[in-house]
Amino acid sequence: MHGEEIGHLLKQERGQFLEFLSAYEFRRNDSRKRRDEDLARDIVRLLSGLANADGGTLLVGVEPDKSVTGVPHEAHELQNLIQAPQTLLTPPLTAASERIHLGNLLLLKFEVPSALDVHRVSGGRSYYRIAGETPSLPAEQIQNLKEAKRGVVYERQQPTGAAWSDLDPDAVELFSSKIADPRGAQAALAHSYHLLDSSRAEPAPNMAALLLFGKDPTRWHPRCGIDFVKYDGPERRHGTALNVVKRIRFETPLARLIDEAVGRIKEHIRERTVLHDLFFRERLEYPSFAWQEALVNAVAHRDYSFAGASIEIWMFDDRIEVRSPGLPPPPVTLEQLKQHRSIHFSRNPLIVRVLADLGYLREMGEGVPRMFQEMEHHGLRPPEFSTEGFMFVVTLRNTPVYDEDTLRWLNQFRPADINFRQRRLLAFAYCHGKTFSTAEYERIAEVDRDIAYREIRALIKSGIVAPLKPKSRSYRIIEKL
Repeated sequence: MHGEEIGHLLKQERGQFLEFLSAYEFRRNDSRKRRDEDLARDIVRLLSGLANADGGTLLVGVEPDKSVTGVPHEAHELQNLIQAPQTLLTPPLTAASERIHLGNLLLLKFEVPSALDVHRVSGGRSYYRIAGETPSLPAEQIQNLKEAKRGVVYERQQPTGAAWSDLDPDAVELFSSKIADPRGAQAALAHSYHLLDSSRAEPAPNMAALLLFGKDPTRWHPRCGIDFVKYDGPERRHGTALNVVKRIRFETPLARLIDEAVGRIKEHIRERTVLHDLFFRERLEYPSFAWQEALVNAVAHRDYSFAGASIEIWMFDDRIEVRSPGLPPPPVTLEQLKQHRSIHFSRNPLIVRVLADLGYLREMGEGVPRMFQEMEHHGLRPPEFSTEGFMFVVTLRNTPVYDEDTLRWLNQFRPADINFRQRRLLAFAYCHGKTFSTAEYERIAEVDRDIAYREIRALIKSGIVAPLKPKSRSYRIIEKL
């Protein structure tokens, strides 16, 4: 079984929930085992980063290219490595560890859940896992993270009377076939995903498991689904002027909720002919990625402790609003979201990990920046983020910003070529004589002179614009297409 388990891990890519670590150091054509003190420091850095974020697995004895080289250390050194999370972290971290023999090679496997505390290397830094990286955290973010972690206990609650039989076997089997863990569904949910208390005679699911796979999730949370409401016109009306066109309530387990909601809601995303600045275009009202990412984020990150409120999706003639119970947790701010910042914090790390392994959450922290890119690419206004009472609201508008000719010209540039400020400036210049000044860049991009100068130089270096005259502060677009 150990061989199958290691093979299963090696088929996966290192990322938010999985990391490999070599026990060797390589110098020129020579290799030697790492000092156990150095290897222990790397182990606690990675494990604390995983625990401070969403939890995950660390496999020691594997190279970056996934070749298995083993851990060649002596018995007392191995013991130091296994005890390192307890001895080198503050507060001590309890990590499930296992020695795995693969032929003549020994591997160390560690698994940690998302922690309720913020762990730091003794006398040193705190780390946080984001995608495949484990950076150290600035002091102000550590405090924000501590405050946020006080609100992540809801999904770990063990409801009285909840049993393994309360889970939908079809939903569990679908997930089990997706992850292909050789240990089987029950062991995987208990040990890798921390969804079951396996110390009892019959494994007992926690709240996350019941929301994800429960036969009747509303038995445990009355409003854990999605309410979709379509209105006629640009606003909600009540009483005799009630303008609700369609209302759908989705109440399936979270493991199936997203597919069911997306499948029904996309029937109402119209493809229509729009006249804008004398141009006719046929297009979907909203880019598929943008509105579906907003829906996925709502399911993954809403505050489920608000048991009296569900996720709401309101569709109007000119916009769609995805309304999620719970304000952004302290590490995440509206200002960061509006600045397209790549940020990641999971209010529901157990739920997030399952949704990620089901394929709904791919690149952690990159969903919001890509929403901006997709809306820009389709010539639509950028996403809007706001709060109303205890609700977090994402608004996508279907009103075009650019005419067809400008959009066609802009879309020759990939997101990797230009950022959103440069794109906005180029659209302005394209419609105003194909020239612009440094002052216009500062005004349109809403940046200071230093940033404007640096980003204009990048456009010049890329061959997109050129100075009108040597040392001029006015520039012209180099015609493309």
